[in-house]
Amino acid sequence: MAVVVINYNSSNYTIDCVNSLLEKTSPAVSLQIVIVDNASQYTDYIKLADYHRGLENNVKLLRSRINTGFGGGNMIGANLCDAKYIAFVNNDTILENDCLSILRDFMIENPEAGICGPQGFKEDNTLLPTIDHFASVKREIFGRKFLEKINSKKYPTRKKEYDHPVRSQFIAGSFMFFRTEDFNEIGGFDTNIFLYYEETDLCKRLLNLKKYAYLVPAARFMHYHGASTEKSLTIKKELKLSLLYVINKHYGFFHFWTLLIYFQIRYFFSSLVKPRYFPLWIVFMKQARMSSSMKHQQKIHSQ
Repeated sequence: MAVVVINYNSSNYTIDCVNSLLEKTSPAVSLQIVIVDNASQYTDYIKLADYHRGLENNVKLLRSRINTGFGGGNMIGANLCDAKYIAFVNNDTILENDCLSILRDFMIENPEAGICGPQGFKEDNTLLPTIDHFASVKREIFGRKFLEKINSKKYPTRKKEYDHPVRSQFIAGSFMFFRTEDFNEIGGFDTNIFLYYEETDLCKRLLNLKKYAYLVPAARFMHYHGASTEKSLTIKKELKLSLLYVINKHYGFFHFWTLLIYFQIRYFFSSLVKPRYFPLWIVFMKQARMSSSMKHQQKIHSQ
């Protein structure tokens, strides 16, 4: 079993995450951990490298000198893995029990599952929703609660602590567990996406193989939600670019333009009230080209 963890200027979280993986996972599991440093500041990487020296050979550390984004970093790590199962775990998470063994056992018992994930909790032990509904024009305009109200079977309630496995449209990207053969069959992460909506894209492609997403609440983890990504207008822009890219990829021209025009109108009026949204409106007026993504603004580090 293999786990890929991405570090980006947050080595303290990464160290705690890896420690929890090593401590909570059953010694009966043959565990590989690959840490990919995604072009952090060199001082942060050195701290991680010092920590890595004290670990066993089943933990690898690789530094990318350019930030390849969430999907790109995970693909670097995946290429170093050799295991029947592979998990992608955010570095700002802590396992509360032997999640990996529980998820593996669920996959063995449920061959129709293509991806599964544990139940998430915030650091104050309140529920963190770890299932969600596919990105869509309906979800963006009408909201999740509306979808859950009109069709609770298709759109199971997100903000609920379940006591049994639940099929959902997708599992949160903070902790995703796959059979390696299924992950390879769909081609892994779409590295055109720099950040956000990777899980929608992955689960959409798994669905084409008639492979489904499941929450497995017997497995539990804690997530310092948003700790590794600070909130900013730049991040909000990236989120919308990824959303529109995924809509265009999976739903086509009409859905893309419907949502784009909706955002153009919405953020025009938002900019009148909050001028800081004006640059975001400009991005929509330029048709939300992926050339505006942070992916195309990265520089290669000298170290």
